[in-house]
Amino acid sequence: MKEKHNKINRRNFLKTVGATGLGSVFVSADTLAAQAQTDAAKKPKYPQVPKRKLGKTGIKVPCLCLGGNQDLIANQIVLRVAPQWGVYYWDTAHNYTGGNSELGIGKILSKNPKARKKFFISSKASRARSIDQVEERLQTSLKRMNTDYIDLYYGYHQCPNPAFLTNELKEWAESAKKRKLIRHFGISTHENTAKVLAAAARLDWIEVVMTTYNFRLMQDKELNAAIEACHKAGKGIMAIKTMGMGQKITTDEDKKLTAHFIQRGFSKEQAKIKAVLQDKRITAVCVGMKNMRELTSNVAAALDKTKLTQADTDALTEYAHATCDGYCAGCAYICNSILPDAPYINDIMRYLMYYNSYGEHDEARQLFAQIPRKVRNKLLSMDYSKVEARCPQHLPVAKLVAEAVHKLA
Repeated sequence: MKEKHNKINRRNFLKTVGATGLGSVFVSADTLAAQAQTDAAKKPKYPQVPKRKLGKTGIKVPCLCLGGNQDLIANQIVLRVAPQWGVYYWDTAHNYTGGNSELGIGKILSKNPKARKKFFISSKASRARSIDQVEERLQTSLKRMNTDYIDLYYGYHQCPNPAFLTNELKEWAESAKKRKLIRHFGISTHENTAKVLAAAARLDWIEVVMTTYNFRLMQDKELNAAIEACHKAGKGIMAIKTMGMGQKITTDEDKKLTAHFIQRGFSKEQAKIKAVLQDKRITAVCVGMKNMRELTSNVAAALDKTKLTQADTDALTEYAHATCDGYCAGCAYICNSILPDAPYINDIMRYLMYYNSYGEHDEARQLFAQIPRKVRNKLLSMDYSKVEARCPQHLPVAKLVAEAVHKLA
């Protein structure tokens, strides 16, 4: 009976919203945008995304966060519509789309400054490697977004090493709070995540951690132990890269996974979101939503109460094993220990993934160009055999590096 009730809820919701990502959006963007401007004091017109506690902070945030790595100046419609479904948690960063992400949020807030308190906004000190740079990034972000404060600030973006979580950074975080420029402080990590999270769990001044976490990494015992440590320490845990994208765009395994979840009533992308949200240690998933189709699909996944079955979990696990040689798990310490003069293999794999799977060609090229020229010039002449031998995912590193040089250089 419960399963039937959940399916009816999902069907009614999809009839209202428009689509799960398998079809087209029936409700026009203009109509939804107009509805999004209704008085917030009124009863919500649509179902609201569930909220979860942000660790020990005591506040609750939506379990679905709008990933802002996109040009939000051009894509105002998603920002206007998302709150209609309770997606008022927006994540951005100093470097996203050259600043256009933060400027897009600022455009929304400048038109309605009284609405600022309704949103939960996080940003990051992208590529800051000194306290002065962290401060400069923060001040720039505040100006871009037309706000006096940021709800959650990641003072170290993409932290690769626990050694970077210094007392100096702690003192800056405390100062920024006293100055009421930020309300909560966190760090994000893309590589060596288990080690970084384990260290963060022991530091009470870090309130939130943002980490790569998806159906592929759920079997990683070290990472799970670190996430558990953060959870027990009261950290808010934000999951990114929940789609678990790799280098291969379409495979027979993808077709098989798609067919399995279509029979269950949702897309494989929605299943991946649901798999992470079923882990109650996770506060929220941060997902890119660049159009109405993606927004409504992700909202539907967050609202749907149907639990993934063991068969669903097995399907995701089987897919993860079958396609692991196209996915970089971010264990950069292995590559870096073998090739210390070229500590960029993990980055190159990520940039190539942006190009191949996300279709973000320009951003991938721009990021690749930031690798020191002397390293880029010798990428094709290096011996990757030892890296490939130790890679847990069995990545064909030499082949992928050559592909990256061809596409991104």
